[in-house]
Order: sequence, then structure tokens, then C-alpha cells
Amino acid sequence: MNNMKQETNDKMDMTGMGGNGLKGVVRLSLRLKAVADFVRPGSRIADIGTDHGYVPIHLAQTGRAARAIAMDVRPGPLERAREHIKEYEGWAAKNAAAGGQPSFCTIEARLSDGLKELKPGEADTVIIAGMGGELEIRILEEGRHMWDSVSHWILSPQSDIHKVRLFLEENGFVIEEEAMVKDEGKYYTIMDVGRGSMTYSRPIWYRYGKILLDRKDGVLKEYLEKERARVQGILDHFKAQGDEGMDQVQEMAPARTAIPMTEAQLRARNALMEELGWIKEAQDEMQ
Repeated sequence: MNNMKQETNDKMDMTGMGGNGLKGVVRLSLRLKAVADFVRPGSRIADIGTDHGYVPIHLAQTGRAARAIAMDVRPGPLERAREHIKEYEGWAAKNAAAGGQPSFCTIEARLSDGLKELKPGEADTVIIAGMGGELEIRILEEGRHMWDSVSHWILSPQSDIHKVRLFLEENGFVIEEEAMVKDEGKYYTIMDVGRGSMTYSRPIWYRYGKILLDRKDGVLKEYLEKERARVQGILDHFKAQGDEGMDQVQEMAPARTAIPMTEAQLRARNALMEELGWIKEAQDEMQ
């Protein structure tokens, strides 16, 4: 399985190796800060697809992590995470020597395909964020050995989120809390998940999140408005193409003969109309 993360513009206040080292508490992007905020103080965390190790270092510095394992399937990013962890260790030592608030915790960088190299009891909180929904499902599916020993799963799929919610429902998980943030023009959902049961009976709960809908979340409202405009624009384009085709037919024949849509176009239009219906239903729900 290729545990690849999507590119982001996540930032941290850290100079390169050979410079002055870590200057202060790592500053995360709005997206990653929202992910980190779901971690309870004193947690033993595993960050799957850690990339450069930004989140575990931030959690260590802020006291939310008592122990952290930064895991990635790619040796290159994991090596950079190790370099950043060394800088964190230097910062923690200097901070403690200067009489600052102790914040040291052990951070281990570990090569792993998803959860495969994580053992029960090593972490009570697992973060899986910044990758597609189907990949997150595969990581969870292949990490069944961890299901009952982890108290909190912090998930942030960047696509197919309805499939993730369905997987959770069908496999004995419950979404305990959700948040939605806007970061550099893009929208992200973060879920705090535990073992338990939940029953979703409406498509909009899977697609947009029952908790967010019940809370009438402001970011979700903005997202729905933009999605409604986007989908309606595509449907209007379909209609304009159909009208243009009809005008051409009328020029060639007096009888008003319709130009049938291709099967692919028909499927696409019907899917968009269904999506528009879900958006409108969700907006009505939040009135």
C-alpha cells in the first residue's frame, strides 16, 4: 500500500539542520492545528503518514503528548522527521536549562506501512490525516490489531469522507466530535472517533457530518454555499450545451428534434442533480 499524503502548505517555525535549530513552539497550519487540538493532554500518540514530523513535535512541545511515534512508509520524509526531532530535543534541553516549562517527551521515528508496525499498547491515540478517504479506510482495515487498544482515532480524510463515515458505522466505531476548518481556500473535516456504535439513516449525515449539521457549523454552511454554486454552474453548462445543440438541429430541420445525451453525460448530469439535492437538503437542515 502506498501511504502517500496530499501536498499541503503546512508550516513550522524551524530552521534547517546546521542553523540555530528550533526557535520555539512549532506553528502548524490551520488544518494541522485543528487536528492537534483533538489530542488530549498526556496522550501516547502515533501519527500515521507523519511526513516531516510537525504534528508530533507540536504535541510534545505543548504537553499534549507524553510519548509519540512518528510513522511513515517513505524513508525520505521519515529521515527529515528524524532531523526535526533532533532539533526538538535540542530545543527541549535548552528550554529546561533556561528554567522554562519542561515539555520533553520521547518521539520515535518509525518506518511503517500504515499501522502495520504499531503494536497494541504503544499508543492510545492514532492520527491519520492528510490522505484520501479510501486510503484511510485501507489503513484502518489493515490495522485491525489496533482497534480495541486505541481510545481515540483522529481522522481527517481529504476525499470520500462519506465512505469513511460508512466504514466507521459498519465496523463498530462512533464519531464523538467533528470540526471543519478552512485553510488557504480549502475545506477540511476532522473527526474524533472511538469504539462504539452509531446509526446514520440519511445520506447527508454521511456526506456532511451529523454533528456538524446539528451544530449548524458556520464553516460547513460556507462550504455548502460554494458547493451549491459549483454544482449548479456545471448543470447550467450542461443545459447550455443542450440548448446550443437544439439550435443547430432547428437550422437543419424544421421539426424540433432533440439531441440525446451520451450515456456518460447522462450519468454525470444525474449524479450532479443528486448531489445538488443533498446540498439543498443539508442547507434546509441548518436553517
